[in-house]
Amino acid sequence: MRAQKIFPNISINDFIQLPHGITLLGMSGVGKTLLSTLLRNSANWFHYSADYRIGTRYLADHILDNIKFKIMRMHDPFVANLLRSDSIYINHNITVDNLQPVSTFLGMYGDKKLGGLDKKTFLERQKLYRWAEIESMKDVRRFIEKSWKIYNCTNFVNDASGSLCEICEPENKNDPVIKALRDVTLIIYIKADKTHEQEIITRAKTSPKPLFYNPSFIMPRLKEMPKTGTGIDPLAFAKPLFPQLLKFRKPRYNSIAKNFGFTVQIKDLLNSDNAQNTVTISEQFLRLIYKSAIHAARKSDEAAKTLQNYIDTCIARSKLRT
Repeated sequence: MRAQKIFPNISINDFIQLPHGITLLGMSGVGKTLLSTLLRNSANWFHYSADYRIGTRYLADHILDNIKFKIMRMHDPFVANLLRSDSIYINHNITVDNLQPVSTFLGMYGDKKLGGLDKKTFLERQKLYRWAEIESMKDVRRFIEKSWKIYNCTNFVNDASGSLCEICEPENKNDPVIKALRDVTLIIYIKADKTHEQEIITRAKTSPKPLFYNPSFIMPRLKEMPKTGTGIDPLAFAKPLFPQLLKFRKPRYNSIAKNFGFTVQIKDLLNSDNAQNTVTISEQFLRLIYKSAIHAARKSDEAAKTLQNYIDTCIARSKLRT
C-alpha cells in the first residue's frame, strides 16, 4: 500500500463523540427524511429540512399568494370581501412532516383543467425553487449554530432535497452550494442498489409528485409541448420523467460524493446488526459513516483530506461550545 500524505488518526469511539454536521445526499424516496426523522426523535439530532426552510422562508409569500389567487378565482364575493378588507387571513401549515404546500406550489406542467401549469408559469416556479434551494443550503452554517445555542442539539443532519445535485456544479469545489456544505458538514450520499432503485421508480411512477428539474434536463422535453399545456395530462407527462431523471442525476450524485464526501449503501442503513437494540440509531449511523470514510481514506489522499478537514471542523465546533 502506498504511503498516504494525510490519514486521519481518530478511533471510531472518538469519531462518534464529535459534534456532527451531516448533509444527506440522494434521490427522492431513498430515505433521507426517514433517517433524519429517526435521528431527531431517538437521538435529539437537529433535523434541518431543506424543503421546510424553502417553504417557510423563501417561498412562503409565493405559496400564500398562489392560495389567495386560487380562492379569488372561485368568485365568492363573501370570501373575496373578507380577504380584501383583511378581515381574515390565509396561512399555510407547513411542518417538517407536512411539505405538501411546497409541492403544490411547485406544481406540474400540463392542462390547467387537469391541475397543470402552463409552460411559462411552470418554468418561473422552477426558477424560484432553484433560488430558494440554493439559499436554504447557504443557511446550513447558521442553523448548525442555532441548533446548539437554542435547542442544545449536539448533532445536526441536513435533510437535503433530491435535487441538490442539480443546483450546483458537482466538480467545482468553489461552487457556492458545495462550499457552503463542505465547510461545515460531511456530505453523505445514500446510494440505492438495483432493488431499492426499482422500488423508488415504481412509487414515483405510481404517484408522481412535483419535482425540480435542471434546465438542461427539462427544456428539451418541453420544447415541442404547447405553451398553454392544453391537452397535456400533468400526471401522464410526469410519470415517464422520473426514471430519466434518475439516470440524469446518478452521475452527479456520484461526482459530489467522490469529490467532496462519502457514500453509504442503502442496504447497510436498512440492514441493522443491532438485533438487541444495544446500539442507538445515531451510533449505528455514525459507525457506518466512519467505516465508509476510513475505507475511502485508505485508498485516496483526497478522501483522507476530506475526512481530516471534517474532523478538524468538528473539533473547532466543539471548542466553540465549551
